[in-house]
Amino acid sequence: QVQLVESGGGPVQAGGSLRVACRVHGDTASRYCLAWFRQSEGREREGIAAADTSGSTTYAESMKGRATISKDNSKNTLYLQMVNLRPEDTAMYYCAAGWGARGCEAARLSDFPSWGQGTPVIVDS
Repeated sequence: QVQLVESGGGPVQAGGSLRVACRVHGDTASRYCLAWFRQSEGREREGIAAADTSGSTTYAESMKGRATISKDNSKNTLYLQMVNLRPEDTAMYYCAAGWGARGCEAARLSDFPSWGQGTPVIVDS
C-alpha cells in the first residue's frame, strides 16, 4: 500500500502564503488520484483539491481561488500552494491517495484508502 508523508506546514501570518508537500512512497504518484483535505478542531474533514492521473485538477469550494494543487511526478510529490491565508484556514492538512474509480474529486473520504499523518497549518491573525 502506498505511504504518504506530508511536510511544509507551520505558522504563517494572515494574508501570507504557504506550500505544503506530500511525498508518495511505495508506488508511483502518477498512478493515483491524489487529493488534499483539511480538518480543523471540532469540524469534519473537508476536501480542498484533487489531481488525477493525467494531471487534471478539481477544486472544492473550501479554498477555491486561493489554493493550487500540483504534482511533480519526477519527485513523486504532490503540492498545495495556498495564498491569502486566513485564520479560519488553521487546520491539519492531509493528503490522500485513491484509484479514482468514481472520478477524482476531493469529495468522498471513502474514495481514498490511503492517508498521510497530516501537517499543521496555523494562521495567525
